[in-house]
Amino acid sequence: MEKTVSQFTAAKKAGTKLWKKRIRKFFNNKLAVFGFAVILLFFLCSAFAPLITNYDPLEPNFKATLSNPSKEHFFGTDNMGRDLFTRILYGGRTSMLIAVTSSLLGSGIGLIIGAVGGFSGGLIDKLFVRISEIVCCIPQLILVLVVMAFIGPGMFNLIFIFALTGWTGTFRLVRAEYIAKKEETYVKVCEAFGMSKVKIMFNQILPSVLTIVIVQITMNIPGYVMSEASLSFLGFGVPMSVPTWGTMLNAAKSAKVILYNPAVWIAPGTAICLFVLAVNFFGDGLRDVMDPKQQ
Repeated sequence: MEKTVSQFTAAKKAGTKLWKKRIRKFFNNKLAVFGFAVILLFFLCSAFAPLITNYDPLEPNFKATLSNPSKEHFFGTDNMGRDLFTRILYGGRTSMLIAVTSSLLGSGIGLIIGAVGGFSGGLIDKLFVRISEIVCCIPQLILVLVVMAFIGPGMFNLIFIFALTGWTGTFRLVRAEYIAKKEETYVKVCEAFGMSKVKIMFNQILPSVLTIVIVQITMNIPGYVMSEASLSFLGFGVPMSVPTWGTMLNAAKSAKVILYNPAVWIAPGTAICLFVLAVNFFGDGLRDVMDPKQQ
């Protein structure tokens, strides 16, 4: 009994030491810390937008259309006189919500399918692999455009399509991990004691796979931000009445605005670039920290 308690205590201390080492390694990565700080800034500014600005992101002001940056309007106004700084803040809510939710749902689908296929093998695994190959053969943006043409634009429709088409990367990673881990000794012991396959998959193997899934979720977010901006710019994303970084770019399609009012496209373009770079920096740092090969 005392031996078991001491082993548990030693394992707990080793786990705590490992996490301290990971945190220290993360904060030694300046780009990762910078990315985390920028992401946190974007989330806080978007969440507390009503406290930061007094303007309504949807209310037009035709007396101040396409005005240059000033004390009243930090980034100027768009072609309907709406404050660009305010729309950046409120638009960030929608853009980040779409990206984060789509990444979580898509990775969740890939995790479940990858776990079942990798652990079960046989016909089920072959079926999932063929489906993922078919999805991968079609460019995601083209597939999204085709589906959106049938179901129509909208935020929830966009999340649904992104999740439905964005699970393949997580699926391949999880499947490979389950194929490798199902041959390990502790899995064979669990099978010998009569533990069900579901419990082995999700109680025994899943905790060791979650790290790569978390990293994959982070790495998928920039792609969804760019895809939402592209689709909204083309008019296939969210409705134009909803402020997002993509719909803000849509207002800068005319040559006159591009040449004489660059703030209309520079503001949302800069927000997209900063957020995407920040998430990539953070994701790279997280991958270096969570990768067991680099511990």
